[in-house]
Amino acid sequence: MRPRKIIAALAMLCLAVMTVSVSAEESKIRVGAIDAVLTVPSEVERPPVALLIAGSGSTDHDGNGPQIKPATLKKLAEQLAARKIATLRYDKRGAGGWKPEFGRPEDFRFKDYVDDAAALVNYLRSSGKFSKVILVGHSEGGLVAILTARRVPVDRLVLLVTAARRQGDLLKAQLEKTLAPDVYKPMADAIDAIMSGQIVDPLPQGLSIPPAMQPGIASAFTEDPVVPLKLIDQPTLIVGGGRDRQVARLDFLALSTASPAAKTLWLPDMNHVLVDVADEADDLAAYNQAERALDPAMIDAVAAFVLADDTAK
Repeated sequence: MRPRKIIAALAMLCLAVMTVSVSAEESKIRVGAIDAVLTVPSEVERPPVALLIAGSGSTDHDGNGPQIKPATLKKLAEQLAARKIATLRYDKRGAGGWKPEFGRPEDFRFKDYVDDAAALVNYLRSSGKFSKVILVGHSEGGLVAILTARRVPVDRLVLLVTAARRQGDLLKAQLEKTLAPDVYKPMADAIDAIMSGQIVDPLPQGLSIPPAMQPGIASAFTEDPVVPLKLIDQPTLIVGGGRDRQVARLDFLALSTASPAAKTLWLPDMNHVLVDVADEADDLAAYNQAERALDPAMIDAVAAFVLADDTAK
């Protein structure tokens, strides 16, 4: 009987793998100058669609940047498609090089990220192909999602490992953990000056923000996620990870306080790229392990939240 049980278990495992890779139609689209990938589960009429918004840096539609390649958004899109949820994920401005259509890089302001997300929401709404539109923001993408939800109508909001502080303050907190006080102080002073609208030149060693780019960086450094989040009345899910070295538990708690009606999920072993890790070395390695599975409880929670209205009917 034991060999039969093993064979049966293997058969079930194969079936599970096939289920996760359930057929989905994936197409490349362009909205204005934004290149995106739309993934729609097959044989599902008007599924909900999640706009996946990447974190900081020149991050592409898979969730990869020049130095790190965890494929976070690609894996999330695949898992949501297996649960009959469509997704749209896109290249942020600067991913793969700066396009002339975006204007001069030095004229960039953080609101441009919000403009892009709002344009994609409007595209999804106007298509008539989806039952509802949900914003799913990862890290800095959570801030973009919050501001976008204040700009255009969306049905739900998901914040994955999102900070509750201004990004300049978050960066200082991250640097303070790793730098000696005499190295940290001039860098913190420079960040404060940039946040106040000053141009800092020369910069202290270790901080590389060209003067022409500092106004754009300041526009990102000074956005406060808590104030607009308090004004959002759409159903919200806030997810944090206990092994996230970039965003602390206090951010998770502050977001939860700002949105008291939100559903919350704290995953003790999940890191910033949404996988479970055992220690610091494992955490660092995960940033370049595209094959590594996302935290299953996170996926289940996001899918259940997205589908909540549909399953209630």
